Amino acid sequence: MASLSDWKVPASVQPKPKDYAYDLEAVLSAVVGVRSVIPPDAFTADTLGTERAGHGVLIRADGLVLTIGYLVTEAETIWLTLIDGRAVPGTVLAYDQSTGFGLIQALARLDLPALPLGQSSTLSVGERVVIGGAGGRQRSVAARVVAKQEFAGYWEYVVDEAIFTAPSHPNWGGTALIGPAGDLLGIGSLQLQEGREQGPPGDINMIVPIDLLKPILNDLLTMGRPNTPPRPWLGLYATALEDKLVVVGLAKDGPAQKADLRTGDILLSAAGTEVRDLAGFYRRIWSLGPAGLEIPMSIYRDGKTMEMRVKTSERGRFLKAPKLH
Repeated sequence: MASLSDWKVPASVQPKPKDYAYDLEAVLSAVVGVRSVIPPDAFTADTLGTERAGHGVLIRADGLVLTIGYLVTEAETIWLTLIDGRAVPGTVLAYDQSTGFGLIQALARLDLPALPLGQSSTLSVGERVVIGGAGGRQRSVAARVVAKQEFAGYWEYVVDEAIFTAPSHPNWGGTALIGPAGDLLGIGSLQLQEGREQGPPGDINMIVPIDLLKPILNDLLTMGRPNTPPRPWLGLYATALEDKLVVVGLAKDGPAQKADLRTGDILLSAAGTEVRDLAGFYRRIWSLGPAGLEIPMSIYRDGKTMEMRVKTSERGRFLKAPKLH
């Protein structure tokens, strides 16, 4: 993503106040800039970097900010930039690996309106929305919902009904999906390419729906994580190629690497069930029980089918815990 200080959304796609039934300027003032510094020895430092920037949304008047978790995972320093240019420190309260959300507590008074949580399930394909970025209208996008469907990420992540919007926000991480009522319906996570019948592929944003936050919000605030058994984690990165699942990377010292899985291995089955797509593969693993269980797997490597056993772990054990101030 580009730095938050070196871009503006083209005027042609900026939202215009007259197009919305709510006070657009007031709503966008709840979106703040998020900058984080991560220790060089952090587990995610190599893949996500030690300096990260994006957005967050004030969801409570006491300074509670919701963002996308990868911006703040293992962060030791957090700064929030407000619409009036003020910069205030923050601290990470939680990051949830299953949904992808992260929570920050501002450590100074913000004096800004909080954005109410809406109901993302009511959002329809084709509906007009705003993808709000820190800095107001010049850093926000007037968009429409182009799809609501399952999304599976190579890092052992599935959203049952992710929201996809276009045109794409150029600095998408932690942006606010603002619905027709001026409420928060999701948090920006990714930029993807959408295939088109005519012309080159176009960029779209993947949004994590806000409905996933509501059942776990109290747990995140009180425990720093959902009050459920941790999912089993393999520590491998995979992609689907021609109806085959191929290992394209391994987490350092993770369960898969310790079990001698290798880049290029083709995943055939997990616990006796054939696997052909990422979401089905992950759901099969998660259905077997909590983290720590051993999973028999069949793989294809160098012309041979091999049987392996991977002792899963809890992903959070590899991450530096949030430091509460």
